[in-house]
Amino acid sequence: MHNESQVLGYQPGDSFIYQLNATTKLVFILLVSVACMVTYDTRFLIAICILSIFLFKEAKIKWSQISFIVKFIVVFMLLNLIFVFIFQPSYGENIYHSKSILIHAGYFTLTLQEVFYLFNLFLKYVCSIPIVLLFLLTTNPSQFAASLNKIGISYKISYAVSLALRYIPDIQNSYWDISAAQQARGNELSKKASLGKRIKGTLNIVMPLIFSSLDRIDTISTAIQLRRFGSKKKRTWYVTQSFKKADYLVMIVAVILVLIVVGLWQLDHGRFYNPLRVVLVKSF
Repeated sequence: MHNESQVLGYQPGDSFIYQLNATTKLVFILLVSVACMVTYDTRFLIAICILSIFLFKEAKIKWSQISFIVKFIVVFMLLNLIFVFIFQPSYGENIYHSKSILIHAGYFTLTLQEVFYLFNLFLKYVCSIPIVLLFLLTTNPSQFAASLNKIGISYKISYAVSLALRYIPDIQNSYWDISAAQQARGNELSKKASLGKRIKGTLNIVMPLIFSSLDRIDTISTAIQLRRFGSKKKRTWYVTQSFKKADYLVMIVAVILVLIVVGLWQLDHGRFYNPLRVVLVKSF
């Protein structure tokens, strides 16, 4: 049997982040994520990275809960950075309008500008991933659905979001149960097995799990329809949460961060912060 702390889903906690309204956390994530995606100002991205890591540590999230998804994201991130360089290794010098060669290798010549651009891309991942995981792990799906409905979003959509958030841990539980059953039958899927065997075993679990999940979705949809869900214009909620002072403060901080990005856009004359130009000018 797997440890419940390894499941990527909501688990109650006592940190101040758990006390925030679910809508507040969603607004913060959306605004900060958009700000990070828009700008390439390294100073701002580093500041958000520090903030994200601080909030993640403050929530007291266990590494066992996120280790698998973090490793997967890191692999995807590295592949993305590699492919960005392979398809256009001169993109950095086109952006920063300068060229400082670090490694000369023909088409794959590595420049300081390209390294700086890839570093900014890396920072964008570090900015976004912790706060998204933080939202998933600290947000009660029922409270989130009630909060969405409270700000004017249809309760049908709100309830669908709640079901989706609740379904993530269910899928993980099913995966671990099937994996344990396969290993009990002698099909080794742990770290003792080779990488190829583990990948093949994982695919053998994932594909049937996807189809069984679709069947479960159809069953839930039918059950909801039989209970005449959606026949009324409004509905009540067992769990609801009002906005507090901390919620307003967090949303104000998110808006301020967006305004900072707007100000940096004007200061940098665009999305890209270019300290390399200053360094080159001083070097001459």
